[in-house]
Amino acid sequence: MSRLLLLLFFVNFINNSISWKTFMRGRSKYGNLGAPILSEDHELPSAEWFTQFLDHFNPTDARVWQQRYFVNGEYYKKGGPVFLMISGEAAANAKWMVEGQWIEYAKQFGALCFQVEHRFYGQSHPTSDLGVKNLMYLSSQQALADLAYFIQSMNINYKLPAGTKWIAFGGSYAGSLAAWLRYKYPHLVHGAVSASGPLLAEIDFQEYFVVVENALKEYSEACVNAILEANKQFHIMLHHPIGQQGIAKKFILCDPINEHTKRNDISNLYETIASIFAGIVQYNKDNRNNSAMANFTIDSACDILTNETLGIAINRLAILSTKILQASGEKCLDYMYDKMIHKLRNITWASEEAEGGRQWTYQTCTEFGFFQTSTARPKLFSETFPVDFFVQQCVDIFGPRYNIHLLNSAVNRTNILYGGLDLKTTNVVFVHGSIDPWHVLGITKSPNPQMPVIYIDGTAHCANMYPPSKNDPLQLKTARVEVGHLIDEWLHN
Repeated sequence: MSRLLLLLFFVNFINNSISWKTFMRGRSKYGNLGAPILSEDHELPSAEWFTQFLDHFNPTDARVWQQRYFVNGEYYKKGGPVFLMISGEAAANAKWMVEGQWIEYAKQFGALCFQVEHRFYGQSHPTSDLGVKNLMYLSSQQALADLAYFIQSMNINYKLPAGTKWIAFGGSYAGSLAAWLRYKYPHLVHGAVSASGPLLAEIDFQEYFVVVENALKEYSEACVNAILEANKQFHIMLHHPIGQQGIAKKFILCDPINEHTKRNDISNLYETIASIFAGIVQYNKDNRNNSAMANFTIDSACDILTNETLGIAINRLAILSTKILQASGEKCLDYMYDKMIHKLRNITWASEEAEGGRQWTYQTCTEFGFFQTSTARPKLFSETFPVDFFVQQCVDIFGPRYNIHLLNSAVNRTNILYGGLDLKTTNVVFVHGSIDPWHVLGITKSPNPQMPVIYIDGTAHCANMYPPSKNDPLQLKTARVEVGHLIDEWLHN
């Protein structure tokens, strides 16, 4: 399966375990924010439901659906603010209602806490299935309108005092939504904490693997050289029947490589192997600690790849791949392109892909692009998954109209609607980690004092949102304090 199964992104990080397929292609590619592991026993709040319009932009359409949300009033003090955790391209998880840095802020400021699930993800099913005609109601614009209607209704339902200030929180895609919510609905949202949010829609996101390479190289030049050598050996073996058998055995492929293997299968295989490093770098040493993958870091991966006692470079790469496979309980590595497409064409809510894979793929094909190609680093990660490889997936999954022409128009539209990196707003802090590849598409230099940036050296995706740890680097601890100071300023002006 390819990166498109990403972002989302879906078996996901919200569970205490994560599938190898999801780690490699689903969450790692689009950058989903995973739920924290609970440090102690907590009583989690039950889900509640809110009636939403299906189409906020057609006043003649009265169709409605039920959106899932969670609430925690334990820390609320009368007259205090309201904190809104925006859920992105995965199911909302009640764990976030009792854990995470935003909860520490809620305790500090006496906030009422809500978490709202994104339409079409988790249990928030606006339509009978995931057919293309229904997915037209899946967009960031509709999701932002959902949040606006939710905020307005909660102000009334909870009889909140006039002037109560709402602060939005979000990580990854939801980090983008948090910033855009403040931008689009400033009369409803007073401030926003946007963590690792990609604001610039881009079809060919070739910079992604440049950051991945640089992060690996910063730890060890020998690590990058080992990947380069492994890729050369991999390429040579692919062109000989005996070598093909060797690859199938070393990497525990679900299907053999032979004369029937198609070009897209090989591209998918290369992209899957490259995604090992995408996932490891993107989530390096965060405080999720809630999956079998938590122990796979840049350090541990590079230590395997540079350990010559384990054999030649391709053997070391295979060992790393197999360790991840075993940790997630997967029996084999599934790389067949047609199998992936077949799964992503399934429109039923009961399908595995209904966990987010099909939905996020649709959003990348109609709003964002975000295709992490090998274009900029072909020698390191192969030349076999350029942007055309991903555009073809849009066509094969959703139909011929979802081609490069639609993508160009859609991405241009998104950047016009939200401003891309020229976003103009106030009371939004943008937090990014230097080794998170998604920072390239975010605001990393403050354009003005009302849009501050916190750029954390050495941290990965959404690191500031997870529960604090005594092992956190000083710069991460400092960043969390800085965000708290900004929230305090917003609440007092």
